[in-house]
Amino acid sequence: MDDRGGSFVAVRRISQGLDRSNTCHSTSAEFVTGSTAWLGRGLSCVCAQRRESDARPSFDLTPAQEECLQRLQSRIDVPYDGSIPEHQDALRSLWNAAFPEEELLGLISEQWKDMGWQGKDPSTDFRGGGFISLENLLFFVRNFPKSFQDLLRKQEGDRSVWEYPFAVAGVNITFMLIQMLDLEAVKPRTLVGATFLKFLAENDSAFDLLYCITFKMMDHQWLSMRASYMDFNTVMKSTRRQLEKELLLEDIMRLEDVPSYKLLSR
Repeated sequence: MDDRGGSFVAVRRISQGLDRSNTCHSTSAEFVTGSTAWLGRGLSCVCAQRRESDARPSFDLTPAQEECLQRLQSRIDVPYDGSIPEHQDALRSLWNAAFPEEELLGLISEQWKDMGWQGKDPSTDFRGGGFISLENLLFFVRNFPKSFQDLLRKQEGDRSVWEYPFAVAGVNITFMLIQMLDLEAVKPRTLVGATFLKFLAENDSAFDLLYCITFKMMDHQWLSMRASYMDFNTVMKSTRRQLEKELLLEDIMRLEDVPSYKLLSR
């Protein structure tokens, strides 16, 4: 379910976890007003300028930030291609990390539905996120395996009967972050986008880490709102607002300082 017209199917929650023993592009960006203390938080190297012909500010980048942005953009530009061995291996690695106790029968298999893909071929669900959305999921499961498993198996909280599908929700989160941070632009055009590039220049994995924070934040919002399948878009909008707010807090010097980072567990 994304801005490009994709969709996903509802997942009916059978129990608190998966019982493995019984296997039965828009470029618009919103301007976020930030605190005037922002330039005093170590971010003075990003200079805001407002062009006369544009109501939005323009943020100049340091050479290091520009290089980091270009590297991230090169990742964003890679579509998922099921014929590329590297992409096939990454997909297998995701399965093995998510379900180490169960052998994958094939890259096209009904098993993939257990992870929350729409059908038996996950490659059809990567349209909105590309290969980087698979890389995000791999980073998540390798760096925060407990949180990954909790979300995959819906193990926390009083959940609805009809739950969001885990993997496709992950692709939607990748797509949302790309849009929110305006990462396809030559320079950031929002304060939150410029703030993120400061983090990216200091941590090359900042986008992947922010993805993990956002996924956990989204699930937290889902539970707080007592949401069900049809509420997914509303939850995503709420998650975006909360994420923008936390990124622009005055005392945030790195992504680990974002309040919702504390929701993650390894």
